[in-house]
Amino acid sequence: MTDDLAGRAARLFPGLALAAMVAMSAQFLSEHYGAPVMLMAILLGMPLQFLSEEARTAPGIAFASRSVLRIGVALLGLRVSAGMLAEIGPAHVALVLGGVAATVLASLALVPLVGRDRLFAFLTGGAVAICGASAAMAISSILPRRQDGERDLAFTVISVTLLSTLAMILYPILARTLGLDPQQTGIFLGGTIHDVAQVVGAGYSVSDETGDISTLVKLFRVTLLAPVVFLGALVLRGAGGEGGERPPLLPGFVAAFLLLAAINTAGFVPDMLRAPADAISRALLVTAVAAVGMRTSIAELRRVGGSAFGILAAQTVFIAAVILIGLAVI
Repeated sequence: MTDDLAGRAARLFPGLALAAMVAMSAQFLSEHYGAPVMLMAILLGMPLQFLSEEARTAPGIAFASRSVLRIGVALLGLRVSAGMLAEIGPAHVALVLGGVAATVLASLALVPLVGRDRLFAFLTGGAVAICGASAAMAISSILPRRQDGERDLAFTVISVTLLSTLAMILYPILARTLGLDPQQTGIFLGGTIHDVAQVVGAGYSVSDETGDISTLVKLFRVTLLAPVVFLGALVLRGAGGEGGERPPLLPGFVAAFLLLAAINTAGFVPDMLRAPADAISRALLVTAVAAVGMRTSIAELRRVGGSAFGILAAQTVFIAAVILIGLAVI
């Protein structure tokens, strides 16, 4: 048993170490130049695509792109709790839930009309509706394996990160133009911007109150990752996955996410562990994104087409419109 584990670790180490080095480089660029870390990770990884076909490094890179990802997503459970619902308020909880559900369902209904399949619709709609690159990675891990899967995931991560960065800049201006108060602005920013980091940046650029509210709403959206992935796995399992592969009814990383969220809700997680767990989760997710980049061909990425970016942009506008309309009604 020990020899098997040692042998497996030796096989995985070269590729895993390379993915971690790319992730650290992306983190350095993010901290020193303000570049989105997920975008940097995937862009730095893509020129190294040849390493994913090298016998010594391929196993570790593949491990990082799937297993490391799932561990990182599971650890996100320590960031959320049921107490968030009370702080946000029932009306705004319903609004955010409605925005997420409407975006995913509209994507599934409308994206096939422009020539993309429902797997691509679920991947992009879920990424826009929930938490950007992290949601894209989690949803991708339950989709049936297919020839264009890695390419679609890389494209989605790049596009959703670019759109999220653009929203971080423009949405506070839009909120001010529309005359939203600090609470409404926080709900709008947290309920529409894709990635957590960009929500924090946008919210606290307005005020501390708006930053607190927007971050809380965003973390509530993160909690919706588990039920959306579970329902997606349930549908794919019933349909045979459009490729014959049946995903597990409850993916292990989703069960771990829910368990950690329950432990956090019960108050069993010491405050001193929250920051390290958050840092580890983020590091694992960035490493996984770097590995996805290393498995993505630039030539293949071009084949996705401009219409796919248009789909993601339309989904982004859609969820923003739903939240704004809801805020006007409430």
